[in-house]
Amino acid sequence: MRTAFALAPLLALAACGGGDAASNSAAPAAPVAAVTPPAGQQWTDVVSKTAEGGFRMGNPDAPIKLVEFGSRTCHVCAEFDEQGLEPLKANYISTGKVSYEFRDYLRNGADLGAALLGACGGPGTFFPILDQMMRAQEGTLETLQALPESFYAQLEGLPPAQQTARYAEAAGYVDFIKQRGIPEPQARQCLADVAAAETLTKSTQSATEEYAIPGTPTFLINGSVVDNTVNWTQLEAALKRAGA
Repeated sequence: MRTAFALAPLLALAACGGGDAASNSAAPAAPVAAVTPPAGQQWTDVVSKTAEGGFRMGNPDAPIKLVEFGSRTCHVCAEFDEQGLEPLKANYISTGKVSYEFRDYLRNGADLGAALLGACGGPGTFFPILDQMMRAQEGTLETLQALPESFYAQLEGLPPAQQTARYAEAAGYVDFIKQRGIPEPQARQCLADVAAAETLTKSTQSATEEYAIPGTPTFLINGSVVDNTVNWTQLEAALKRAGA
């Protein structure tokens, strides 16, 4: 029987990008105060896995909680990472006023393997690997687009976990993660983790149902979708309106 994390079409749930150039025009909230991190630490070094299955950077009690539903194969997500991650960390997360959680939103079979491997090293390596996957995305997409039809034919009939592993190998994700200090046996254990794969898939399905995700990236601020916001300029304006 096929499990909940079988490949497309189940995972092809949203487009890459979405929304228009406008952003929510709600009145600014009162500014919130900066919060000092624990002694010897910076808030950008404080990372933990959340109950929702994402990974959060920053003050866990931050008054402004930012969540991104992102796809590792979405070029708009990669553009946000390149343009927005550093100013987000430097100007907002570092103050303790804003926490940032990334939740993998699976759009296709490649996303599943990438997400499993991206979390394979735990909280300490999650965001560096996410950033590097986004920066390497163009080459990964070229590799995936060059796969022959025979590759997909060979996937048919394989158990879902084996499909995920084959996809990750073909995309170059296994070699990618090995080059970043994750031993191959550990990487393959992560790819074969049925419970983790089903959790990721269920998280995507739940997000689709709860937030009507129009595309990736989709951002939440304190639990509410930030409408028509896909880039850093739009998101920073929304954070400022929230009082950051």
